[in-house]
Amino acid sequence: MPVARPEPQEPRVIAHLDLDCFYVQVEQRRNPALRGQPTAVVQYNDWKGGGLIAVSYEARKFGVKRSMRGDEAKNVCPGINLVQVPVSRDKADLNVYRNAGSEVVAILSTKGKCERASIDEVYLDLTDAAKEMLLESPPESSEFTFEEATKSNILDLPSDVGDREENVKAWLCRADANYQDKLLACGAVLVAQLRVKVLEETQFTCSAGIAHNKMLAKLVSGMHKPAQQTVVPSSSVQDFLASLPVKKMKQLGGKLGSSLQDDLGVKTVGDLLGFTEEKLQEYYGVNTGTWLWKTARGFSGEEVEDRLLPKSHGCGKTFPGPKALKNHSSVKSWLDKLCEELSERIQSDLSCNKRVAQTLTLHARASKENECNSMKKFPSKSCPLRYGTGKIQEDAMKLFESGLHDFWGSRSARWSITSLSVTASKIFDIPSGTNSILKYIKGPSSNASTAILDSSSTPELTPFVVHEEQCEPSSIKEECDNSISATQCRLIEGKGAPKKLSKVQARRVLQEQAWLNNMVGTILTRPSTTLPVPVTHGCSMLKTLIRT
Repeated sequence: MPVARPEPQEPRVIAHLDLDCFYVQVEQRRNPALRGQPTAVVQYNDWKGGGLIAVSYEARKFGVKRSMRGDEAKNVCPGINLVQVPVSRDKADLNVYRNAGSEVVAILSTKGKCERASIDEVYLDLTDAAKEMLLESPPESSEFTFEEATKSNILDLPSDVGDREENVKAWLCRADANYQDKLLACGAVLVAQLRVKVLEETQFTCSAGIAHNKMLAKLVSGMHKPAQQTVVPSSSVQDFLASLPVKKMKQLGGKLGSSLQDDLGVKTVGDLLGFTEEKLQEYYGVNTGTWLWKTARGFSGEEVEDRLLPKSHGCGKTFPGPKALKNHSSVKSWLDKLCEELSERIQSDLSCNKRVAQTLTLHARASKENECNSMKKFPSKSCPLRYGTGKIQEDAMKLFESGLHDFWGSRSARWSITSLSVTASKIFDIPSGTNSILKYIKGPSSNASTAILDSSSTPELTPFVVHEEQCEPSSIKEECDNSISATQCRLIEGKGAPKKLSKVQARRVLQEQAWLNNMVGTILTRPSTTLPVPVTHGCSMLKTLIRT
């Protein structure tokens, strides 16, 4: 359930940038002949021409939609170009799109705090940059206003088609505007500059929303597509939200939104204004009730996280209809492929970004034969992640067996798996002090520190322990929980750490322990002839210290 967060004391400038038909744009850059042509990107699937995951605006004019199959799209638009997503290990390979998205993130992050929300969308906190612009060169004092900014869409700004840009320019340059709107005007100029830079350097267009919080910026970023931006002044928030269906709001598309409709008769966000905060708390609890009350008024304290890299890595595959997996050998075959891809991605993350994943999670969807209406879900399972493709494959199969036992019990009846995915999460940076520790344990002529970072043999010494997860299967918008649990804090205290640790301190101790375990294990598992005696002896001493 959503929880209300404290609102900032000062106004912020938040932008949400969404790349337009991103998969299509990537394919158009790879093959310029596709530009201006009706095009769709097709997910790997041989049934009825595959499923469409991105449709160009030229194809949309013919009525092509993402919900269609490739064959249906051809019937609607005979001249459409269908481009298949690259395939690896008999499944879609999204690396080309991930890498293209990283190019955009590198540009956007130059202006403020940047949060990569998915493969094709980013949040920016431009507050500091907007304040600096307002002090040094506010829009009203500039002789020239950035041209792209004058093409912005300002909510509730009346304008005719003929003088639209002049009206926008006048709004951006108002000397009598309040402080919040002046910051938004600076934000509009900054976002316009970034969008132009992205286009020049990557050939990709993007749309954007600029507001005082993440919620509003996200809501309006897709209002005017493609290649446009929309600004939400504070004075227009209530009118904008009044007629917005509650299901369009983040975190209200599921059970909570359905409850608002069914139990309270709330159809739009504006309908929520008829309920007091106390009444909403009575129905949904103190935290969620307050969150609903604030959401109805356009308030949100959610901050932009300073994160350019994904919080988790996930690989999955669906098996619809007759393709469902119905025996252990077929499950193992697919799990091996998924784990091989996952292993490559976390090894690349380790090598390029010096980050370590700590948790392996398996998600699945299943059905029981002759029990089509069974509501019981296949439980998600997790365990400590051990580096190495073989180890990940072995542990993933154990997780599947554990989940299958809970799902079906010990009965030898038939089952079908319609979806499988494996996720590596709880990803932490390697502690900065690691290199200094390694200097003490390697010999004069040893290159142990280089060997330690060899991604092919980084073991995890934590024993295999299955944990049941409550989360749903991961999607392209990758999510995981990076928080530290109270149990972990107690474990740290029991090993001689200070009695009172902050979450940051506790997390760092865990990182150092986990990483040191990995490093020591790597050296000790190598043949003794490849390392000088001082290294092996030093690692043995360190391992003894860790155990104590």
